[in-house]
Amino acid sequence: MSGILHEHPDVTGGWLRPAVFGAMDGLVSNFALIAGVVGGTAASNSEPVVLAGLAGLAAGAFSMAAGEYTSVASQSEFARQQVELERREILVNGEAEEAELAAMYVGKGVDLGVARQMAEQVHRDVDNAVRVHAREEFGVDPDALASPIVAAASSFVAFAVGAFLPVLPYLLGATRMWPAVVLSLLGLFGCGALVTRVTDRSWWYGGLRQLALGGAAAALTYGVGSAVGAGLS
Repeated sequence: MSGILHEHPDVTGGWLRPAVFGAMDGLVSNFALIAGVVGGTAASNSEPVVLAGLAGLAAGAFSMAAGEYTSVASQSEFARQQVELERREILVNGEAEEAELAAMYVGKGVDLGVARQMAEQVHRDVDNAVRVHAREEFGVDPDALASPIVAAASSFVAFAVGAFLPVLPYLLGATRMWPAVVLSLLGLFGCGALVTRVTDRSWWYGGLRQLALGGAAAALTYGVGSAVGAGLS
């Protein structure tokens, strides 16, 4: 349409949040896990680190995928239940539902007469009335519910990619933690900066914030690993 100069991306597709959260969680949790193992074992022995890192990657990715699937599926099922409840109300008590919709429009600043006309036109089609009531009453678009499969797959892949970064230097032959630290910190900064593409924060703020949080988690876990390792030796 003339005069409209922008389009909004899909913000309810069910993939962005699990993908971002999965990548962050995978990187931070596996970086911290590896730091804890390094802190509690011999510094030159990389085998426990690789084993722990790969096990953490697999366990975390499957756990995140299962959790996201269950969470999004339950949310979608609950939303569909509410939509069907709204449909029954419209079929059984259509006049009251139409009056309710008109009152909502009045509350948004529409004149009463116009609001009644709008509600009457919406209710000419039951499916359309159900969609409008669902959006207005509990903020759900019945035609755009998040997919649990998309959420689970996004979370699984993103977590695995994030968790792989701290392990990569050891798979390439590193015997010290510093290459993993450098790569993980760079990954944390990059993830934090990338997230700001869909927020109003500056890239450097997002990057430094994520770097600080992930680095602190790894440092604390390293200290725990050192204390536990010293107590067991």
